[in-house]
Amino acid sequence: MDQSNEPTPLTAFAVLDMRVGRIVRAEPNERARKPACKLWIDFGPEFGTKTSSAQIAPLYPVDTLPGRLVICAVNLGTRNIAGFVSEVLTLGAPDDAGNIVLLVPERDVPLGGRIF
Repeated sequence: MDQSNEPTPLTAFAVLDMRVGRIVRAEPNERARKPACKLWIDFGPEFGTKTSSAQIAPLYPVDTLPGRLVICAVNLGTRNIAGFVSEVLTLGAPDDAGNIVLLVPERDVPLGGRIF
């Protein structure tokens, strides 16, 4: 029997804290090397509003983003991206052209809800 300290796939997944948030504000991140948006995302009363710089500008004009639900990794630490403090990682997947498509819940769910 393997007695290593390697995490199981389920344990490794549990380390990543992913939560549902709603974009409340969006602006272009004009200093970013790749087209990006500055996002302010509400995760509900327990977590509050967090910021994220997301490379989603080619598919999502900033005026279409407020009100959208998104899924974010919230425990990866803070990064400075082109002069903007990004507190969470907004999750997405690339389409055939390499543009990022947001990962979103299929219907409304409570803000701050954990993904599992």
